[in-house]
This record gives sequence, structure tokens and C-alpha cells, in this order.
Amino acid sequence: MLTLTPLANIPLIRHGNDLADILVHALHETDIQLQDGDILVLAQKIVSKAEGRTVNLGTVIPSKKALALAASTQKDPRVVELILRESNEVLRTRPGAIIVEHRLGFVCANAGIDHSNVNSPSSEQEAKAEDWVLLLPENPDRSAEQIREKIEATTGTHIGVLIIDSHGRAWREGTVGISIGIAGLPGLADLRGRPDLFGFKLQITQVGVADELAAAASLMMGQAAEGMPAVHVHGFPYPLRDGKLGELLRPKERDLFR
Repeated sequence: MLTLTPLANIPLIRHGNDLADILVHALHETDIQLQDGDILVLAQKIVSKAEGRTVNLGTVIPSKKALALAASTQKDPRVVELILRESNEVLRTRPGAIIVEHRLGFVCANAGIDHSNVNSPSSEQEAKAEDWVLLLPENPDRSAEQIREKIEATTGTHIGVLIIDSHGRAWREGTVGISIGIAGLPGLADLRGRPDLFGFKLQITQVGVADELAAAASLMMGQAAEGMPAVHVHGFPYPLRDGKLGELLRPKERDLFR
């Protein structure tokens, strides 16, 4: 049976915090004994904060391109400058939103840059919350792998680690949790060739299992002031293996929404 449990007593994360140690402590506080095959799902925010991906907008000088794009999208030119730095390509724009191909390869709004639940990265720095934004981790797959390796070394278990973020979708309203960093679990499960209930072999079915798990964990985390940035998963119905975000990224030539 698939069981998802939010981890208790995770503190507000700041630059330099050791997430692996914090998560092991939170597992103990939540009275969870980590087992082989378990997965830890982490909100992108705590990974980005621990890695120092917080930016003070007062330090950002917009380029001419950023100023022009900010005028047409009615966005802060400093935020637009960061969006451009974090992106390979601007795909679509409208007032309030800039859709880009992020430098990590996926398509998202505003390069995943976030104002919510972001404050000064250290207690010594005094600034208004609106002066700070948070970028996505530099390399989420690597971040997930480093956390996984340390937790496995500490606990003696074989686990997976998933880093997730909230993204919109081309077909529907509303955001859902999706994977942006994967270590030790599949991103995609290829079911082609397997029989269905009536014995017919599946022809095209590939399941984005990491994204399915990300969406489930996102329900447990919440999107506002819930303060539950990590979820323990037991009973994941697919065998663990080495995985990466690239499994889930559709090639441009097959992306009908470009």
C-alpha cells in the first residue's frame, strides 16, 4: 500500500543547512523507520534555500532586453532580468507571465522564480520579504543525489529522493506538483509490451511515475503556510533504479505546444 507521511519539525531552512541531517532528524521525530525502497520527496524551496539560491532584488541591474520585456508583461524589471538569466529561450508572454524554456530543459512560467515563502536568507540581514526571490536549484538531479547519498550512508538504507515544484500545464488551469530533481527512482516507467486486462500488449504507454508521486506529495505539503516541505513515501509501486529529470523532458521536435 502506498503511504505518504509529511515529516514533522522541519525548521525554516537557511543557506548552508545540511538537509540530509535535518531530514534524518525529522524522520526520527515523526517516528518513521526508513526502509529500503522508501522515497523522500522534498519541496524545491528548502533545497534552493539551503544552497543559497535566494537573491536580493536590490542587487539586480536589468538589461535593456529585460526593461523592454518588463514593460510589455507588466513585471518588475529586476525579476525579468533573473528570468532571462535562468532561461534558454522565451516562448510566450502575456501581462503577468513569461513562459520560458528553463536552462534545465523544461518549460515553465517565470523560470520558476518565486516570491512566496521567501525571506532574508540569514537572521543577520534585514530586508523586506518582497525584496527577495528564490531561484530553482542549480542542478536539482545533483542536489537530490547528494542528499540521497548522505542519508543512505547515515541510515544504511537504499532510498530515492525526489525534488518537486509547482508548475502549470498546457491543457488545464491550476498548478500541480512536478519533478525537477530525481535520484534513485525512475522518472518514467515504460509499460510498452505489457499485457492489459484482456491480453492486448500496450503499444505507447509510458507513465511519468515521478510526476505522479510529485503531485501526490504536493497535496500533503500544501501551497501556502502549511510548513510541510518534506514527505516520506512507503510502498512506491515501481522498483527503484537510477533516474534523472531528462527522462521526463519531451524533445522539442515532439512538443506540439512550442
